[in-house]
Amino acid sequence: MLNVKRRLFWKLCITFTAGVVALFYLLDFLAVKAEDSMSQIAQKHRDQLLAWAAEAETLFNAGDNAELDRWLAQLQQSEQLQAAVVQFESTLISGGQLEPERYTGFNFGRNVAWPVHLYFDFNPVMEIPFGDGQTSFLVGLPAYMRPGDLWYSTKITLQLILPMVLLAVLSLLVYSHIMRPISQLRRATNAFSHGDFSVRVRTLLGGRNDELADLADTFDYMAQRIGDQIVNQRHLIADLSHELRTPLTRLDIAVDSLNSRPSTENIARVSRESQHIRRLVEDTLTLAWLDNERPRLELEGLDLVDLIDVILEDARFEFPGRLINTALPATARIEQTCHRAVGQALENIIRNALRFTADGGAVQVTLETVGEYYRIHVQDQGPGVPEHQLAQIFQPFFRGDSARLSNHKSFGLGLALAQRQVHIVGGDIVARNAPKGGLCVTIGLPRDGHSAAMGLLGQAK
Repeated sequence: MLNVKRRLFWKLCITFTAGVVALFYLLDFLAVKAEDSMSQIAQKHRDQLLAWAAEAETLFNAGDNAELDRWLAQLQQSEQLQAAVVQFESTLISGGQLEPERYTGFNFGRNVAWPVHLYFDFNPVMEIPFGDGQTSFLVGLPAYMRPGDLWYSTKITLQLILPMVLLAVLSLLVYSHIMRPISQLRRATNAFSHGDFSVRVRTLLGGRNDELADLADTFDYMAQRIGDQIVNQRHLIADLSHELRTPLTRLDIAVDSLNSRPSTENIARVSRESQHIRRLVEDTLTLAWLDNERPRLELEGLDLVDLIDVILEDARFEFPGRLINTALPATARIEQTCHRAVGQALENIIRNALRFTADGGAVQVTLETVGEYYRIHVQDQGPGVPEHQLAQIFQPFFRGDSARLSNHKSFGLGLALAQRQVHIVGGDIVARNAPKGGLCVTIGLPRDGHSAAMGLLGQAK
């Protein structure tokens, strides 16, 4: 199986290796075929040689040597070649003569059907045997009959031009294979830089699975995260601007009143509004930090029961008119989690439940073990949330109906902060309306907090 980090390397290596080997084999095959075909004497020239031999054999068989000499002299002069009629007879000295047909003819020239080597600097002598088997017509091959006129240009084509063309085609294919996803990535980057945060690249690469596909996955993750951050920041800034208008207006009124009529009441009003603005800005900055950064967790062990007891003690002091009922085990140990994140999330949820529970009402806090998770249920006796808005209550600055706006100090960031804090430790959080009324928020925290948090952070990389 190919290494995931080097799929493109192996793909290119195999492509080039196979391509070059195939190229060498193809060129060798074509060169051999071309040389064989170009080494053969053209058929019309073979027919001419055979015609001369037939004429010489006719004169030889007629026994008219003078006419034969005259004809040969005329042939040599007109064609600028050397020609002769010779006889050869093998004489057995000792032993048996093997394959007698091999000892007939002159055997000093080349048969017209044989290839003529293209690398010879001289023209070969061709031999055409007569019918008696002992006489042959020998003729030096004329220059115009010499095959291979196009051999050198063919050799240059096969050894230089064709390899260049084939390697150029192979390079073009490889270049296209590499540049196609890079071009798509460049177009996606340009679109992203012009504000199209929905652009993605990986789906355009199909089933491709190599380093460039990994790069596309990285780009898509980056585009997703940065796009979400930019959109969230825009919404957060818009929501924060909207939320600040009211307390700033009240603060301006209180300052004007203080300037015109100094009083303890106006001073308290200015202090209250400034604290409200400070809490709003601090919570907004914390929410933005959790959304846009990957906080480095300080992992430690903690007991959920002890942590909840401390939070509830502070909550009873802050909300003395509400009851807090609990159903907690003796201990609920979590290893390798973040004390600060879990504590802030639980505090926000419990405070939110107490804030929307009227005086004399009760908030129920229950902790149970479900498989590998601890489930913490926080149920209030408030008006609840309309079903169609349950999915929105973890959004920043969410406002439900007027029944849940009983306290102006709530500006809709508590549950949003709690969700982010629970997620960074590998947990989950959901909200539902209780059957008998009120809102029930359930937090799921992995008992092995370290492995869950590491898995979540690993997905973020």
